[in-house]
Amino acid sequence: MEEPAVARLTPAGLAANVERVRERVARACARAGRSATDVTLIAATKTQLPATVAAAWHAGIRDFGENRVQEALAKQPEVAALLPPGASPRWHLIGHLQTNKAKAAARAFAILHGIDSARLIDAVGQAAQGQQLPIMIEVNVAGDPAKHGIAPGALAELVAHARAASGVRLEGLMTVAPWSPDPEAARPVFRELRALADAHGLPSLSMGMTEDFEVAIEEGATHIRVGRAIFGERQL
Repeated sequence: MEEPAVARLTPAGLAANVERVRERVARACARAGRSATDVTLIAATKTQLPATVAAAWHAGIRDFGENRVQEALAKQPEVAALLPPGASPRWHLIGHLQTNKAKAAARAFAILHGIDSARLIDAVGQAAQGQQLPIMIEVNVAGDPAKHGIAPGALAELVAHARAASGVRLEGLMTVAPWSPDPEAARPVFRELRALADAHGLPSLSMGMTEDFEVAIEEGATHIRVGRAIFGERQL
């Protein structure tokens, strides 16, 4: 597990950041003629301290995204101990999943966003032990060799495999756009993912981060993964 980030925000400051992000979400939805309730805001909590995650819960966040299974397994019980009795945060795996971590991931997360192979689908389905674990297929729309995900041309075959597999329920697609100082540079990537999802009848789109989530919403994102706009820059 990486060393956690140093908490820099007061709870009030974090709550103010959450409110600003929600306002940006609402404005983006208004521009797109959508309801803000159609967009799930996932707080990306990689390296964040459990106390900081708990503060985000108290600020109204209910969905939390972790990149690594081991970090999540260590963090989740500590976060739970800081929350009110009966609190049920919804944990998303938003990073790439290794096949040998499938069993642990099936226990730790409500939904897996970064699925990109038939082997991984089968491993997750077996680990789900009869449940229907929600998954999203990660598509490397931009063809970035530094990122995970399948090529768009391979999507149809993997969608068919996921729909035939036991133990999983295919909900949608995920992508990570190449970083750019101009959020508009991500628009073609998000637009293509939306077209792919529409072609396969998939309702959910996990796309958009701090730099570009407003453009992602305008292009149909149902799940956005926001870290720095909520927690500030990580200090490792």
